[in-house]
Amino acid sequence: MSGCNTQALHQDDIYNPPVYWGRHIVRQGETLYGIAWTYGRDYRELGSANGIGPPWTIRAGQVLRLDLRSSTQAGSSRSAAQASRPAANNSARTPRAKPPAPTPTNTRKPAVTRKPDQSAPLAARTQTVASIPWRWPHSGTVIAGYSASGKVNKGVDIAGKAGDAVRAAADGSVVYAGNGLLGYGNLIIVNHNEHYLSAYAHNRKILVTEGEGVKAGQVIAELGGNGSERPMLHFEIRKNGNPVDPTHYLPPR
Repeated sequence: MSGCNTQALHQDDIYNPPVYWGRHIVRQGETLYGIAWTYGRDYRELGSANGIGPPWTIRAGQVLRLDLRSSTQAGSSRSAAQASRPAANNSARTPRAKPPAPTPTNTRKPAVTRKPDQSAPLAARTQTVASIPWRWPHSGTVIAGYSASGKVNKGVDIAGKAGDAVRAAADGSVVYAGNGLLGYGNLIIVNHNEHYLSAYAHNRKILVTEGEGVKAGQVIAELGGNGSERPMLHFEIRKNGNPVDPTHYLPPR
């Protein structure tokens, strides 16, 4: 995978799976959160499939089998303060067979339990979906929307100026802060509850550390162009490891 570091990697199903084949050898400093994200898997499901439970501790040299699946989610997530920083180098895959076709993402809109106040500025609006009050991480123009087919995009791309504030979309804990995942540049992943994660990619500067708790609207990074062709924020929401359309969760513009 060392020769596959392209700026559009996060938009390609070939390199941004889910993967249910081969294995992964854990490198020093890697966490289950970062490894699961790389392979498009839910960290609880991948851990359970390999006999790992909370607090999801792994060690260097440990072999994680990707061809194993767990039929049940592996309980609730623990505090992200127990997570360690993933390694800077991308993990290597050792495939044993050709991968199956990507599993289609469920595009059904989730139920909105509290709609936003449209009179408030966009940056201050929240919309409650799945018991989480969500808000936009940046108020810039959306230049590329979510797409599960054709030119795949696992989230939305938001234009901005280098140095603009990137804000947490909801309360949570930082479970990844680094640049070790190909195609994402400087990346932050926030764990909101046992089902939902959000990701903020291509930052110029990361302003939080792994294990840190964050509040909705808190500045967590400076927008930049790290790993992208122009200053922008690539934002994703994943439910149980699967990418979902962020616009189904964020307040209408």
